[in-house]
Amino acid sequence: MQLEQLLKKHFGYPSFRPGQKEVIEQLLNGRDTIALLPTGMGKSLCYQLPGYIFNKPVLIVSPLLSLMQDQVDQLKQFGEKRVVAINSFLHRKEKQHVLNQLHAYRFIFISPEMLVQQQIVNRLNELDLALIVVDEAHCISQWGFDFRPDYLKIGEVFKENRPPILALSATATEKVLEDIRRFLMMKAPFEYIHSVDRPNIRFGKKIFQTKEEKMEWLLEHVSHTEGPGIIYTRSRKRTEELAAQLLERGLSVSSYHGGKEAEDRQFIQQQFIEGSLEWIVATNAFGMGVHKENVRQIIHDTMPSNVADYMQEVGRAGRDGQDAIAILLYCDGDEEVARFIATEDLPNENHIEWYEEYAIKNMNPKEMIQDGLISETTFRVLHYWMNLYSKDEVKEIFRHMVGEKYRLVDEMLKIVKGDCCIREQLVHYFGQKLKEKPEDCCEHCGIDYQRFLQPRKESYATQENSNWQLRLRQILIGID
Repeated sequence: MQLEQLLKKHFGYPSFRPGQKEVIEQLLNGRDTIALLPTGMGKSLCYQLPGYIFNKPVLIVSPLLSLMQDQVDQLKQFGEKRVVAINSFLHRKEKQHVLNQLHAYRFIFISPEMLVQQQIVNRLNELDLALIVVDEAHCISQWGFDFRPDYLKIGEVFKENRPPILALSATATEKVLEDIRRFLMMKAPFEYIHSVDRPNIRFGKKIFQTKEEKMEWLLEHVSHTEGPGIIYTRSRKRTEELAAQLLERGLSVSSYHGGKEAEDRQFIQQQFIEGSLEWIVATNAFGMGVHKENVRQIIHDTMPSNVADYMQEVGRAGRDGQDAIAILLYCDGDEEVARFIATEDLPNENHIEWYEEYAIKNMNPKEMIQDGLISETTFRVLHYWMNLYSKDEVKEIFRHMVGEKYRLVDEMLKIVKGDCCIREQLVHYFGQKLKEKPEDCCEHCGIDYQRFLQPRKESYATQENSNWQLRLRQILIGID
């Protein structure tokens, strides 16, 4: 049966989107594959259709609980019952039951941290897997070295007689691609690289003299223009403050960040997807896995720490192919905030010295967390590198990481402060060439904002929504 016939049979689509067929053909031939496809281009179909063709389990390594759950829910809506997510939501008995029945599932989603647990490794190695998928594979490079080092161990789990690996992402520089190839131990992978450009997204930029002016503009803009939209900030505290001020203006809005309970994050995300919330004020914890088609605005309250994060975040807009706008706000000093955020989880030289002192005293270095010397995230990173290299080598590694983080902030700052086409700079950053500029391209090429920003309709704050609005207020300010 032809691939198009199988596509029609299993998903009801008459034809493939660009890149899907090429990727699937390589996987069916047993070849490792890297696929860079923009948000909304149907990356998940690249492993879902082979799952039905091979009729064997597909393992999908996924970075976020929200992303994992969203993909599981989507498959279930298509009528697929043989799907499971192995993550921290599973209680011990549930996890054991799933592992005992693992062979019965067609699609198995798992986090990198769960994947490296020996019990799970042993069980997976007993399965005849059709495919190993690493979703949002850019996280190997962007998170693995200095945030979630278990990403760097994925390739070690399956060394011999493994099925083909599919690495999926929307954006990746050549350096990130090299990290993906290296740490997944890919064998001469086929690479399909689509343009990162999203012509339906217009890139705006606003420069302010003070943070107060910026805040005033942001509150006025959001109060008077139509969403749905996402406002990205760089700190949890800032999301809470900004969301509270917008709530006071009568908008249906919630903050979202990694410090909230998982159930509350899911609740907020679902309200946004269903249309009960106009705006989300979020850190970069909100992004991957949020499949809302009609996001019309993305606003960055301050500059991101790197261009890759910026592209991932603006990629939430216009998934339906309709016009959307991304506006980046800046005032002097924002780059210092970006540098701090970029390096706050990296271990410093004191952490490294203390780690060695604990080890010399035959104390478990992990006690540094209980002793208040280090955060859990920072310890996880430090522990990974200290098990590989000497103290002095680790110090040099982190000095290099800090320098690299600062360099990436400077790359973003060039785009913020530059007077060239924003779209062109973004595309060039990923080593690509811009083929064509859309009308109303960006701030420097000219944007007719009235074409893309509709006056806000006050249709959200109705009495029937009062119950969930009360609950969101409770979540926002931490009341039970």
